[in-house]
Amino acid sequence: MRQAVIYRRVSTSEQGKSGLGLEGQAKAIGRFCEAEGFDVVDGFQDVASGKLPIEARPGLAAALDKARKLRCPIIVSKLDRLSRDVAFISGLMARNVPFIVAELGVDTDPFVLHLYAALSEKERRMIGDRTKAALAAKKAAGALLGNRTNLAEARAKASEAKKAAAAAFAGRVRPEIDNMLASGATLSRIAERLNAMQVPTSRGGIWTATTVRRVISM
Repeated sequence: MRQAVIYRRVSTSEQGKSGLGLEGQAKAIGRFCEAEGFDVVDGFQDVASGKLPIEARPGLAAALDKARKLRCPIIVSKLDRLSRDVAFISGLMARNVPFIVAELGVDTDPFVLHLYAALSEKERRMIGDRTKAALAAKKAAGALLGNRTNLAEARAKASEAKKAAAAAFAGRVRPEIDNMLASGATLSRIAERLNAMQVPTSRGGIWTATTVRRVISM
């Protein structure tokens, strides 16, 4: 079996969220390693923001050191467990330690990892900008931010921001989908090709005929 080191991370605000906690990440990585034939020789973790540099994340620094000595990859459940920042991901790859993202598969090309990080970072910024704009508008109108009377409207704004991020993602992949449609490919065939190209959906999942149809309808 191939050796591997695993790394998990949560921020203090994420520890209780389903699928993002340390236990949830461990289960996802465990299933992946069993399916792909990896022998986990060591594991490391951090409770820290993904915005912090490697020097402020002792678990990641130790994982890098161990993987470098063993000449083996580091496996994470999702790319954002490393960071949502493209520059950070690029810096990690420059250290010549391979990273495998369980959610994306063992054969994901480094270019695709950069693409996925760029999409995640862009969508995070869009949501952040729209949220700030909405809060500024509310404040200018004299509303008290953070109270329960604004909860429903705040949720509506968040929903609108998510829809905008999804629309932006659709705009980036739409040209490729249109090209395949023009060549006569069915929705199922397009989904197969996108999955084969290791292109993630807006939520980081796999493509189906239904997800392709949603992009086309946006």
